[in-house]
Order: sequence, then structure tokens, then C-alpha cells
Amino acid sequence: MEINASTLKQVELFSALPDPERESLASHFELQEFKKGDYLFRQGEDRHALFFIQEGEIDLVDETLGMEKIYVTSGPGTVLGEPILIEEGKHALGGRARSEGKYGKLEAVTIQKIKTSDPHLFGEMVLSLSKVLARRLAYANRGNRGISADFRTGETRKEHDLIGDREVPHNVLWGIQTLRAMENFSISGVRLDHFPEFIESLADIKAACAVANHGLGNLDTERKEAIIKACDELSRGMWHSHFMVDMIQGGAGTSTNMNANEVITNRALMILGKERGDYKSIHPNNHVNMSQSTNDVYPSSIKVTLLRMMARLLSEVQNLSASFAAKAEEFKEIIKMGRTQLQDAVPMTLGQEFQAWSLMIRDGGERIELARKPLSELNMGGTAIGTGINTHPEFSRMVIEELSSRTGLSLSSSEDLVLGTQDTSGFVELAGVLKMLAVRLSKICNDLRLLSSGPRCGLHEINLPGVQPGSSIMPGKVNPVIPEVVNQVAFQVIALDNAVALASEGGQLELNVFEPVIAYDLFTSIEMLTNAMSTLRKRCIDGITANPEVCRKMVENSIGIVTALNPHLGYEKTSALAKEALESGRSLGELVLEKGYMTREKLDEVLSPANMIRPSLK
Repeated sequence: MEINASTLKQVELFSALPDPERESLASHFELQEFKKGDYLFRQGEDRHALFFIQEGEIDLVDETLGMEKIYVTSGPGTVLGEPILIEEGKHALGGRARSEGKYGKLEAVTIQKIKTSDPHLFGEMVLSLSKVLARRLAYANRGNRGISADFRTGETRKEHDLIGDREVPHNVLWGIQTLRAMENFSISGVRLDHFPEFIESLADIKAACAVANHGLGNLDTERKEAIIKACDELSRGMWHSHFMVDMIQGGAGTSTNMNANEVITNRALMILGKERGDYKSIHPNNHVNMSQSTNDVYPSSIKVTLLRMMARLLSEVQNLSASFAAKAEEFKEIIKMGRTQLQDAVPMTLGQEFQAWSLMIRDGGERIELARKPLSELNMGGTAIGTGINTHPEFSRMVIEELSSRTGLSLSSSEDLVLGTQDTSGFVELAGVLKMLAVRLSKICNDLRLLSSGPRCGLHEINLPGVQPGSSIMPGKVNPVIPEVVNQVAFQVIALDNAVALASEGGQLELNVFEPVIAYDLFTSIEMLTNAMSTLRKRCIDGITANPEVCRKMVENSIGIVTALNPHLGYEKTSALAKEALESGRSLGELVLEKGYMTREKLDEVLSPANMIRPSLK
């Protein structure tokens, strides 16, 4: 199948070209095949062509600093490397094939030939690119740009809703209800696209509903396929910048649901070769939202998102636990002083200390795992309040099965959809165990800061990696900035747990309208904890070194080892020995021998640090 003008019309970059120019441009593309793992271009290499994906998928990959991150997966109809039309430069990301496929290629040489032989066509392409880049810039500059930035093209389309008519920017995929939500809810500055998993979950739910509605005979094949293709693109990371609504919103999530409905509708219209806003062909409510309500879509999408985000969180839990365990093995022979209430206690090994932290983190992950079950139970098909009004009796089952297949998650229907629509206790449970993990992480980071304090006037038993200068005034100072930032993440997660509890308690009758803040707080907690644990592991734990001589010297000079004498001499004698050693500055061993309480051989055996780190009494 060759690239033709009708195919290019669906592409944002070429959609505005006049038909004759599109026909001419299509003839210049060279069609090539790619296999999974092939690179169309590599990060940092000179741009040498413009690529148009005909079949298959391409991951845009960042491989700097030895860490790979996939930013977006581009599918059929996507153009890559388009800046080559206006400037030479290097690829900021790599383009790697996720699957087999085909792509059209405009080599730099070909582009120069077009520029020379058909300057009108080249000029139209550059003009189109400038408009596309201007729109992307408007979307990217999110801080203080204001809604008006989206109207800069000057082109609008009229849309209608219950409140009346409004002009909507023609170039956007969202519609009138998203516009009203943007005007009403300028609250947190955090838009839906801050959490890509949320958009992907909404898209998967909408696709599953389209499959179910088609299977039940309520949605025709053409609309179903266009809707599913639009949802697939969203699931690959495309069009996320069109999810403009603030995460904190009134209306129990209706604005989020309608933002998704409108984006999917308008992208599906483009796929069918129709104009955005042609809701007679595909309607956001009648077709994309068919057999659904915000009240089942929104909480279900939150749960699916949480399950997705928890997978990465739990992976980081395992990695961090393993990192502590590796240090425990490395430090297993290093004797140090244990402390209670910041006072000398009894000896232990540094390995035992790190092993305890490893188990604390691992156990925290196991408890988070238990919180997954209530999140896998969805109220899809319950519609408004859980009664299932406006749905087919088989709709709920079919949606859950399709959604499970699309996401790879083991999902099920709530035991009672009325209960599932109003009950948010699963969110409260998750917030609680996230708080538990945060508390454990913060306690460990407190310990790391104490044990590394100094280096001359503190404990200095361990060394944390120096990752940045510590002071603008004190030369040579290096601070424990990584544990400090993890402490702050923990403080935030602890606070958000309280907000989730209040929002859940605030629900009334058949619906909890405060789920937007619950979603925002849980997504934020998981994202921050995941990033914090990854940072703690890579930038701190893996690089910790020990100071064995400092540790041993503290043990030998400690009064705390008197505890080992207690079973042999009794509490009264050992208390007196400890007091005299403190007052005189003499060692315990010297006093025991002087008073004839033990022989040298027995004393050395009892006070051997290695014998005091495990049970030894017979």
C-alpha cells in the first residue's frame, strides 16, 4: 500500500495543504519497512529525513545518562523529524520500532529538491509546520499562558451544550464542555495530562465500552473502529496535551469524563476524514459515552490508573529492598554500636542494621500489594448510582472482560454496583498503606543522616555519596540532600493521607463528589514515592560506604557493652561498674580485672563484640 493524498489528509502537519499539493507531496515519499527494534533515527544524530508512519509503532526514546525512558509511542499517521523542514539539527530523542511496520521517508536531499523545484509546495509545508509548532508551544507553556493561548490561530468552530453556544478553537480536539471546565476550574495548575496513566485508563475504558456496545448491536462498526483507533492512540501517549482540565474540579469528575469524550470523538472524526465538531457523525455523549455515566467511568478509571501506577511503585519497592540487602551483605562483618534513645545500647553489625531496613521496605510493599484487591473491583455498568439504568444486562460483564484484556489487569465487577458507586474505602486503605511506607522511608532516612553525620564531629559510621556542594558559604560542606528530599516526600504523603480520609468521609448518599481530590492525592503520593525510592536507591544507597575503624572504636569505648556482663555479674555490680567507668574515664575491662570479678580469658570471651551480636547464653 502506497502513501496517498487521502492518507496524508489525516495528518496534522499535512491536513491544511490544498489537495493538489498533498497529491504532489505523496509522490515524493519513499516507502520502506522496519522490524521490531530497528532505529529510524538515533538520539543525538543529525536529522536526515522526515518520517511518516504508515503501519506499526515507533517509540520515542530518551537514552541519556544510561537511563531509558519512552516518552511516547507513535502509531500510523504520525510524522517524525518534521523540524528538518526549517532547520538542520540533531534528534533530541531516538526513534525505535516497537513492532514491524512501514514508513514513508522524505530524505533531506528530496526535501531540498522540493524546495527548488516546487517552492509553492515547500512554502505550504513550512507554513503548516509553523502553525503546528505554534500550537504545540502554546500547549507546552502551561504555567501562566491562560486559556486565550489556545485561540491564537483565530480559527474557531461553534459548539452547543445545555448552557448555550460557544466558539471553540478549531484546531483542538476538546470541545465546549472542556472549555467551560477550563474556565471554571483554574485551581491547582495540574492538568489531567500530568498523569498519563490516567488518560490511558480513560481511553481503555472508552474502547472497552465501544467493543461492548458494538457486540450488543448498539454501535455500528464504522464508529466503533474509529473510536477504538482514537483510544489506541491515546493509550500510546498521543494527544495528551488536549486533556486540559484541572485535576481538582467540581462535578464529581464530569469534566474529566467529558474532556475524554470530546477528545476521542474529535480524533475519531478526523480518522473518518470528517471535520472536528461534526457531532452528527459521532457524538461525545451518544456514542463515546454510550451506556456510561461519569459516576462509573471516573472511579473505575481512577482504580485502573492506581493499579498501573502501583506496578511501578512496587517494582521500586523491590529494587530498594534489594539495594539495602546488598549493603547488608557487604557490611555483615562490620561491628558497630547499637543505640536506643540516642544512647549507647549494645553492639550489632552494620549489616544487621541495613538488613532490618531492607525487610522494613519489603514488608511495606507486601502490605501495599494487599491494597490492590478492592481497587480491582469496578462499578462499570452501574451508570448514575449503580442501578445500571440505560445499559444492557450483559454490558457490565462485557466491559470488564474487554478492559481486563486491554490492560492485562485482573479486573472484576463490584459485588454490588450501588455500593461500588458510593464507597471509596478502597482509596482510604491505599492512602493508609502509602502513609505507612512513607513513615518507614522517613525513619530510615533519619537514621542515614544520623549515621553519616560529621564527618569529624558526628557519628561518621557511614559515608553517603556526595552528590552536590552543600553550602553557598561554607567551603567543603556536603549535605545529605537525598535523604532530606525523601523526608519531605514522606511529610507530603502523610498529609495527603489525611486529605483522602476527609474526602472519603465527606461523601453523601449514592455518590462521593470529592473523588477528584482523592485521585489527585493518591496519584501524587504514588508518583512522589516511586520517584523518591528510585532516587534514594540510585543516588544514595548504592553508593554508601562504611567506616569500619570508626565503628569498632566506638564499640570498644562504649559503656554499653556492660550489658554483656549482666548475666555473669548481676545488675547491681554492672551498674556500679558502668557508673565508675563513666566518672573515672577508665575502661570496663580494666575495672573488672582490678576487682577480680573475672579472669582475662573469661573477660575477653564475654566482651568479644562478635559474641554480642547474637544469642550466646547456654
